[in-house]
Amino acid sequence: MTLFEALREDHQTQRTLLDLLTRTHGDSDGRDELFQKVKAELQYHANAEERALYVPMMEHDMTQEKARHSVAEHHEIDEMIETLEATDYSSSSWIASAKKLQELVNHHLDEEEQEVFQLAGRALSDAQKNQLTATYRNAMAEQRQ
Repeated sequence: MTLFEALREDHQTQRTLLDLLTRTHGDSDGRDELFQKVKAELQYHANAEERALYVPMMEHDMTQEKARHSVAEHHEIDEMIETLEATDYSSSSWIASAKKLQELVNHHLDEEEQEVFQLAGRALSDAQKNQLTATYRNAMAEQRQ
């Protein structure tokens, strides 16, 4: 499995979890359980992706700006999660914020898959990409333990 396939697989997990989260109601165990899963998944992925993709991309002129933009989007996603953490599950604004998080994440994932991966694919050598696949998978496995 390539680095980009591994990232896409985790992107699909995030899309599914966010889709389920935005269908939850009120202050329920289901909402809390899904929110904790979403939060963990987004955090683990961002950490591992920054290490395995964005740090190496920053070393190339061609990909530096795109990498910085994506890392900035990770911070926007973190801020949206903080907003959700500070909002009561039973509040009507909670689901509106969850949908905003879903939009942010979907925009970010689409941009990565349609633009970032192609750019990184050109900038990084095959040997680098193979090594970074292991870096990403190991970072994800460590965090999930």
